Amino acid sequence: MTIYLSYIMEFNKQNIQSKVTVAETHVIDEGLRAHMLKVYNYMTSGIFLTGIISLFLFKLSVVMSPDGSIAGLTSVGNALYNSALMWVVMLAPLGVVFYMSFGIRKMSAAKAQMTFWIFAALMGASLSSIFLVYTGESITRVFFITAGTFGAMSIYGYTTKRDLTKLGSFLMMGLIGIIIASIVNIFMKSTMMYFVISILGVLIFVGLTAYDTQKIKNMYSVSDSGEIMGKKAVMGALTLYLDFINLFIMLLRLFGQRR
Repeated sequence: MTIYLSYIMEFNKQNIQSKVTVAETHVIDEGLRAHMLKVYNYMTSGIFLTGIISLFLFKLSVVMSPDGSIAGLTSVGNALYNSALMWVVMLAPLGVVFYMSFGIRKMSAAKAQMTFWIFAALMGASLSSIFLVYTGESITRVFFITAGTFGAMSIYGYTTKRDLTKLGSFLMMGLIGIIIASIVNIFMKSTMMYFVISILGVLIFVGLTAYDTQKIKNMYSVSDSGEIMGKKAVMGALTLYLDFINLFIMLLRLFGQRR
């Protein structure tokens, strides 16, 4: 549920004047490339931090048998997965997303960046449980599938001349739909619904990757101060990070090999 709620975030949109000189266009292009590079750097660094912490906590949490299967949980594992701390680990990232979403205007760029790193670390703790369910080989395989799919759609969103605004509204409706369906399926425990939600989730987050990339690109303004641009870069990275993680989880549900 945490990663589905990233789309409550609201950005301050500032329009770029349509009439610019060739020199101004060059400045905008160079500035836009630098801005998008910063967004992607933050995003990939956040994913790397999440992965490192997730794997580290998993290693601390389990006792492995000689054949590579999980023999049991350590005291750390019992604390993370079999106690009230489990709910703290699950809900903490949600709290950080709300904090960033509604408090970004009052934050400095440096504080926003630090909060993003804290969020990525908490997500690492939250996602460490996937190693209990799926094999390391299948997690690695799905990660690279996700990276390739995400990269292709983000490039499309950045380069396309098509306005994806209407697509965004449709995708947001679909996102709300799968959130509701996921909650319902907690009680129904339907394997078929689980499968359908996963397929729809892949399609939705593939589309959102392109939509959000274009949205982040369009939010760039050459007139923004360095402080504003820094906060936009962090929030853009958070949005794409969540698109990536959601896409990864949906693909893992479909193609992950269970232990």
